This record gives sequence, structure tokens and C-alpha cells, in this order.
Amino acid sequence: MGSNSTTIPTTSVAELKYLSLLARDYPTQAAAASAVISLEATAKLPKGTEHYISDLHGEDEAFIHLLNSASGVIREKVDLVLGENVPKAIRAELATLIYYPARKLPLLKARYPERFELEAWYRQTLLRLIDVCRFVSSKHTREYVRSCLPQGCGHIIDELLHAHFEDHNKTLYYGQIVGSIIANDRADAFIIRLCELIKRLAVDKLHIIGDLFDRGPRPDLILDRLMTHHNVDFQWGNHDVVWMGAAAGSALCCCTVLKTTLAYHNHGMIEDFYGINLRHLLRMAEQYYGNEDLTIWMPHTDATRGPYTDGMLHRCAVMHKAITILMLKLECEVIDRNPDFKMQGRDFLRRIDYEAGTVDYFGKNYPLRDRNFPTVDPENPARLNADEKFVLDKLVASFRHSEKLQKHVAFLYAKGSVYHIENGCLLYHGAVPLTDEGEFAAETFEGHSLRGRALLDYCDLRARLGYFAPEGSPERQSGQDFLWYLWCGKLSPLFGRSAMTTFERLYIEDPETHKEIKDPYYTWYDDAAICCRILAEFGLTANCHIVNGHVPVREKAGESPIKGGGRLLVIDGGFCRAYHERTGIAGYTLVYSSHGMSLRTHQPFENTAKAVQENLDILSRVDVVDDNHTDRVLVEHMDEGANLYAQVADLHRLISAYRTGLIKEQPTKDTIW
Repeated sequence: MGSNSTTIPTTSVAELKYLSLLARDYPTQAAAASAVISLEATAKLPKGTEHYISDLHGEDEAFIHLLNSASGVIREKVDLVLGENVPKAIRAELATLIYYPARKLPLLKARYPERFELEAWYRQTLLRLIDVCRFVSSKHTREYVRSCLPQGCGHIIDELLHAHFEDHNKTLYYGQIVGSIIANDRADAFIIRLCELIKRLAVDKLHIIGDLFDRGPRPDLILDRLMTHHNVDFQWGNHDVVWMGAAAGSALCCCTVLKTTLAYHNHGMIEDFYGINLRHLLRMAEQYYGNEDLTIWMPHTDATRGPYTDGMLHRCAVMHKAITILMLKLECEVIDRNPDFKMQGRDFLRRIDYEAGTVDYFGKNYPLRDRNFPTVDPENPARLNADEKFVLDKLVASFRHSEKLQKHVAFLYAKGSVYHIENGCLLYHGAVPLTDEGEFAAETFEGHSLRGRALLDYCDLRARLGYFAPEGSPERQSGQDFLWYLWCGKLSPLFGRSAMTTFERLYIEDPETHKEIKDPYYTWYDDAAICCRILAEFGLTANCHIVNGHVPVREKAGESPIKGGGRLLVIDGGFCRAYHERTGIAGYTLVYSSHGMSLRTHQPFENTAKAVQENLDILSRVDVVDDNHTDRVLVEHMDEGANLYAQVADLHRLISAYRTGLIKEQPTKDTIW
């Protein structure tokens, strides 16, 4: 080749290769230009609504109600569309129909025994639902709405959503569609499909900020529902990671999960819905502890889930003690294996004087409330006897082989993380650990000193290794131990307290030992400068927000969920019934729409049956958090907007390559401009 030859820079070769791949999807200038037009128009749409919920604690009915109602968003849309001309009671009824169409529809139909009355109600209800659906679809492209339509009847709904009933040329056409739906006995199906479509279009994205599991009756139902959701992410809470560890095969996490469920008489959920076999545990528990005084091991009960027989309570209590002893033994082993956890001194079985019935609790002796330890060898308290080993192996295998649990935990890993950043919001469940001076607290793991974002990134990695590292590898066992640390470790960003005082509450009378001291984070997060520093640590500006869960807000004591000059929002959902008396409310949720952010304060939810029957809602108050937006927030202001404009820039480069001949167009029969 001569000296005058032209050399194409490497970057240009890479660029040409990329544009050639892009050209497969856009084979002509016209195709690329059409995409640019569509993308730029989409960027000018109002941003979709995001819904933030935290601390579900297994309370399926309350959660599903908030999900169905979008924390009041659906009712707001109904009120806006129908207006004051429609009575408030009728609007509440229509909202309830949208929340629970399959359950509410038979109740409403029963009012109309005559066919002509029912047909009139069908027509009115269908038209009202079409109006509401058209309103909530107005923030979306027609292409997106079509992608959400149900198969089979989607084309009919599409016609009705984009109908202009004032168009006299089509008056008979649209009227015939609605009339035929009713005449062909498809009204019920169309009503249900419209209700589901309204709920889907009303909320673009759902954020679950931790603690899906805990003492509530049906976390499995919550996960079943979320697995069908169109767009959801999780930020793990400490109650979640211990279940993730159990599913991964951590014996200690299995025992910890069972201890919590037995303490609240919720083991039926584990047996009936996850298929975990507790028969061997019960047999061993009766053998060693069946004739003891089990007073302190009796489960907490909930009258709404009763009644409870003496036999039920005894079986629960005896398993509660047996699994707790197993848990305490395994804690000794994990603490030994992981000096980095700095949990020395919490291997309590080694601190007990078994003859005196006392425990050396960090230098002070306390009498034990229960002095019977028939399976503990005082010379080697952490050693499992043969019966315990057998039971433990069976339990771990049962957790590992639970198909439903494995699906749920795989979903939590796929959709979840320790923290998440989206649309100017930093989401995490617990805390970013701080020192008493308000600096990022440092902890050393595997020889690395970690703080701030680096600590949270490390926690995320170790949590994944516990589930995804090869079977039998040191990384897998270490990761599973770390999942337990995330449940209760002092600098766990998912826990945020000095210690999990499970042993103390069971065995020591003195309430001073029961205290779990909150991380200094919970003192400093009222400080605007600290919140700005946390945001900066994660690459965000002071105009952004932190959305936090984990700690119930005691509103009746004057606490506010808005911290740090409005930069941090605590949205512990308050689903856990045990906290309602202390907080005075059932917690908060957050809605971020094109009109800004609003905190939703909720009253306790009784049950679904009453909500359906009486058109009850649990929303009590809406507080605007971010009212700086004089204009509506658009897609172009969000992360999606940046992605759209990046695609536009790529397409402009492709169009330029077509025009200069670097890439040849591949016209099709459909190319008309």
C-alpha cells in the first residue's frame, strides 16, 4: 500500500461496526428518522407515576390493598374523571370495583335482578371505566398502551379507548361495540380487564424498600403477586436476607427464620405454603422439651388469626425452644468462623454457668429465666447431638427443595439489591452506617476497610455469593454467613442497630439488656448537611432524595417522616400490627408523579372483605413533599429521558452514515418517504 493511503482510526472502525449493527433495526434513513421522531415525542410526555412501599412484614391484605389502590392514586383519577356530578358514594364504589373487580362485581350485579336494569348498569359502568382508563392512558404512547392490552379483546378495548363519542359518523359504531359486549355476555370479562388495565397504566414502577418477610401471615402471597407485576424492584431488608440465606442453604438462617415464625405462631405458612417439613423438629422437640415449663416460649398470638387450642400453642412453644437452642449453637460456629463480624461475646451458650443457672453478659452475671438445656454439653456448648444434626439436615434440605421458596428467592435476587438509584432518588432499607461524629463508619472485611457506598456495594456482592457461588465453595459458605450478618450485624446497612437482642429478651429479665441501640445514622439523618453528604457519596446532588424504610415513625409523638430539610423520606409502611399503637398510624407510602412527590399517610387496614363490602380505603392524608415543580415533570427530566436522547444521538449518527455513504440503505417495500 502506498504512503498516501488513508488509515481509518480504530475508534471509527468500532463506530462503524456499531452503526452497522444498529442498521439492522433501522435499514433506511426513513426508518431511523421515524424512530427519532417517536423517541423525541416520548421524551415530552409527563413522567410515569412511581409508587414506593416499605416494610410489608408479610401483611398480604394491607399490601395488596395499597397495590390495588396505588396509595390513593386510583381514587384521585376516578374523582377527576367523574367529578362532583357523580355522588361520592358512587365514586367510592367504582374505585372499589377497580381495586377488586372479581370480588366486587357479583355484589354490584346482585342489586339488579331485572335484566334490563343490569344491562343499563353494565353500559354505564363500562363507559365510566373507559373514561377512567382513557385518562390514565393519556401519559403513555399508544404503542405502550397496546402492549398492555389483554389478548383476545385488546383490539376492542383499543377502539373504545381512542373513541370520540362526539364523532357522529361513528355513534352507531361505538354504541354497537358496547351493546354487543353486553348482549354476548362479555360485560363481566370486559369490566375486569378494564379494571386491571387501569391499575397497570396508573403506576409505571413499583419500588419495594425492604422487609417483605417477617411475622405477617402470607409473605408468599405478596411475592406471588409481585412476580406478576410489570415493573418492580426491591431493596432488601434484614428480614429478607435471612430468608434468602435459608433458601441458599445456610443452616443458621433456616433456624433464624423458623424461630421468628414460631415466635408468632406463623409456622403454618412455612409448612402449608412453602412445604417445609417440621415433623422431625416437632418429634425432637417433644423428646427433649415436651415436659418442661414452656411459659416463656409461648408464641405471640393474634386474635384475628385464632382461635388457638392448648395443643396448638404447646406444639408451637416446644418447637420454638428447640429451634432457638439450635440457632444459638450455630451462632457460636458462625461467630468463630468470622472474626471480621466482631460479634465475640455473643456466643451466649459459652457464657452460661449451667450449674448456677446464670449467664456472664459482658462482665455482669444475670440469672436465666429458663435453666433447662438438655441438649447442651457444658464442656462444648456449640456441639450438636445426633438428633439435632439429623433434624438440621432435614430442615436445610426442606428449605433447599421448596420449589416455591426457591422461585421467590430467585426473584428477590433478580429484582433486588442493597440499594438502588433511579430518577434522582437513592433507595435503601436500613442505613448508611455513621459514627457518633457524623462520618461514614468504617468496617474491615477480608482485609479491606469499607465505608459509605463501598460498604453497601461489598454487602451486595457478598449477599449474592451466598446464593450464586458454586456449591461447597468457601465463597458460598462465607456468603451465607454474611447473609446472617446482614440480618443482625452491628454495621449491617440493612439492620442499623447495635445488636439483635433475641437471647436477652428470652433469657434475661432485666430490660436494660433488651435495648437495641440505633446506629448514629438515625440521629444524624435529621441533619440536611449529612443527607447531602450521603447523596454525594452515591453521585447525587442536594436536590435529590433519599427514600428510607425500616424504622417506624411515631407520628402521635410528633415525629415527622420528612428528614434532612426534605431530602430524606422515611416510609416505613407500618404494616406490622404490633407498631400501630406506638405510631398512631399504619405508616406511609410515597408517590412520585409528574406533579411531584407526595407522602401518603395511612390508617390501619382491617381486612379485604370489609373493604370490598363497604368501599373502605385506608388513605387518610396526602402531604406534598416536593412542590418546586411549577410545570409537570416530563420523561426527559428522568433517567428514561437520558436513555431516549442517547438513542436519538445514535440514530442521528446512523442517518449521517447513510447520507455520507458509509453505510448503505436497505430499502423495503414499506419505505415511502
